[in-house]
Amino acid sequence: MARPRIVPLLLAGGSGTRLWPVSRDAMPKQFLPLVGDRSTYQQALARVSNPDLFAPPIVMTVNDFRFFAKTQAEALGIDATVVLEPLRRDSGPAIAAGAALARSRDPGAVVLAIAADHVILDQDVFEATCAAGLEAAVAGNIVTFGILPASPKTSYGYIRRGESLGIEGVAKVAAFVEKPDAATAAHYVADGYLWNSGNFLFGAETLLSELARFEPEMARAVVAAVDESSLDLGFVRLDADAFGAAPQKSIDYAVMERTDRTAVIEGRFRWSDVGSWDAVFDIAERDAAGNVVSGPAATFETQDCVIHAEDRLTVALGVKDLVIVTTPDAVLVLPRSRAEDVKGAVAALKQQGRGEATAHRLCHRPWGHYDSLDRGERYQVKRIVVSPGAQLSLQRHYHRAEHWVVVRGAAEVTTGNTTSIVHENQSIFIPIGTVHRLANPGKIPLELIEVQTGSYLGEDDIVRIEDIYQRS
Repeated sequence: MARPRIVPLLLAGGSGTRLWPVSRDAMPKQFLPLVGDRSTYQQALARVSNPDLFAPPIVMTVNDFRFFAKTQAEALGIDATVVLEPLRRDSGPAIAAGAALARSRDPGAVVLAIAADHVILDQDVFEATCAAGLEAAVAGNIVTFGILPASPKTSYGYIRRGESLGIEGVAKVAAFVEKPDAATAAHYVADGYLWNSGNFLFGAETLLSELARFEPEMARAVVAAVDESSLDLGFVRLDADAFGAAPQKSIDYAVMERTDRTAVIEGRFRWSDVGSWDAVFDIAERDAAGNVVSGPAATFETQDCVIHAEDRLTVALGVKDLVIVTTPDAVLVLPRSRAEDVKGAVAALKQQGRGEATAHRLCHRPWGHYDSLDRGERYQVKRIVVSPGAQLSLQRHYHRAEHWVVVRGAAEVTTGNTTSIVHENQSIFIPIGTVHRLANPGKIPLELIEVQTGSYLGEDDIVRIEDIYQRS
């Protein structure tokens, strides 16, 4: 019998804060190029694109990230099924819903559930590990990927191996253990424990039957959510009422730590969950002085630092073991040893009501993006970029007027019942209350400078009349 192709299931709905200020709730780390030129999500898609081993992927994400997931996959020429979770219910319902969708397409589907924000190097070793794990999954095991430790890390959970299953590199799981202290981690490494990567390979039917055994309410909810799902602009929307009935629980607690079908395969590829700036230091390429440097940065007498600069020259002089991150609206400096504490700092910033804790100055939209360049009491200046063929909603504002100056491309501007083309070095004024729309009919990105004036300049002063992206 021919070997089945593995259905990749990418989990891309999370929003980590330990990599702030680059990763924020509005634009999380999986869609950002933290290590290399592509986002970790795109790297994950490329990793499972070998058509001899993998079927087209399923991506689980949330409504706010749907266009990131779709456009970044399309940029790679990958036809991904993007599934929208109505609300976050942890990894248990997300993985189960993906498995139910895969099973609805192929009752014998074998699924590889992987995090979209992890970095895995050594592609050939990764594919060989997946191929070896496939045999165990077809035999009815839920296979977790255990990583051969490079050091005694305290930030990962560990797996203790049991007896061999007779498949090279695959053994029963004797125990999952939580994140240890430093001494215990060293003991685990010496005793042959593996890091728990949180990536799984299983038959869809196997996982769902085990879920029904241990969490019948969750199993019923996710199957119903898939059965009652709908298509919306090419996305698969899970039924909100059904999915909302699923208990919020990780797949580890729901199934993995309770079933007797768990197996572990040893992965010898280089892996990181990129969970903190210190993890970036571990996985990224370093210079001769041991620094990880990206963006417009310069180092002098600097050693073993992470320096990430987005838009401005960032200079490190005479420092060691630091994390230095600069973005257009925030700067982070801390000892590398305190990298895990960034999450607490971001929580404190949220309590203080700092908008920088959750959103970037540069805001992405389905049609492109805008950057707030300057703001005063009664004015705001934005740089707006509209993708070729894209358009903003037909809208009006009750508290502000807008003046648009085109600096690149050609803008199709609708004001009331009139539509006109505004070319480079031309401008147009949109009075308060005027129904208007901006579109890019050209083949290159449309770039313009917008000057807003008025008594209130918030983004919620947008009344959408028509919107091709179906935003409320």
